[in-house]
Amino acid sequence: MLYSTRTPAAKREGFRRDLASGRLLRFPGAFNPLSARLIEAKGFEGVYISGAVLSADLGLPDIGLTTLTEVAGRSQQIARMTDLPAIVDADTGFGEPMNVARTVQTLEDAGLAGMHIEDQVNPKRCGHLDGKQVVDLETASKRIRAAVDARRDPNFLVMARTDIRAVDGLAAAVDRAKALVDAGADAIFPEAMASLAEFAAIRAAVDVPVLANMTEFGKGELFTVQQLADVGMNLVIFPVSLLRLAMGAADRGLDAIIEHGSLESMLPEMQHRSTLYELLDYESYNHFDSGVFNFTLNPTLPA
Repeated sequence: MLYSTRTPAAKREGFRRDLASGRLLRFPGAFNPLSARLIEAKGFEGVYISGAVLSADLGLPDIGLTTLTEVAGRSQQIARMTDLPAIVDADTGFGEPMNVARTVQTLEDAGLAGMHIEDQVNPKRCGHLDGKQVVDLETASKRIRAAVDARRDPNFLVMARTDIRAVDGLAAAVDRAKALVDAGADAIFPEAMASLAEFAAIRAAVDVPVLANMTEFGKGELFTVQQLADVGMNLVIFPVSLLRLAMGAADRGLDAIIEHGSLESMLPEMQHRSTLYELLDYESYNHFDSGVFNFTLNPTLPA
């Protein structure tokens, strides 16, 4: 009932343990707190919170327009609604090294299990758009060192994302990944890899967990979980997938209203009322205080 039964510290400790297990962890992207509950109910290992999704949720493009306050607030709402660890996209850290330090502590307070910071210039771009620019290695390393130095819980994961592959090629991505690990990064997120062989090259270059981004309509191929596990990936995210699915369904539903004047034809595609109530755990609220919550559930009623 209400929020997660696990503390943020317990989630972080468990996440670290799972990362060390050697198995590939699947983190679908939650676009709101309810979708995080669904991800947990389906048996996934964690929840990812995408900067692109947070921007889109506000009706904004993913070009660095969101603020730390907006990202931390929405991330807290999502993270506290699930027992799973949640990691969040912190863009470029929302400023210079001191801002990065504040970002880390703010996201710790919001209950996140970890975050990633990228090496793009400000304002950043979506990782799969053309025209990206990256900062020099010294600046990228300062961001990571500031994040590591600022955290208070050593289990809070500081991941370094590098976008240099699309700018200077794979060899530059390998070199930068090594350097960011030397700066203190707990994990590496190599963005826009073009093949499994490129993921394998990053895996061979560093001795920390490596994340694979399986985003649709991007620069890279959509590999299966097994293919990524076979080349040694430790994490795979599906950052915008659930939002795309939900918005696609919403688009079709609105078209049905325009065309037919009713959504009756769409009922088989909808989540049933009883399923929603189960996901929200209505029954626990009912039992908590029957003097206040005195409704009864009848799953046989029409949706």
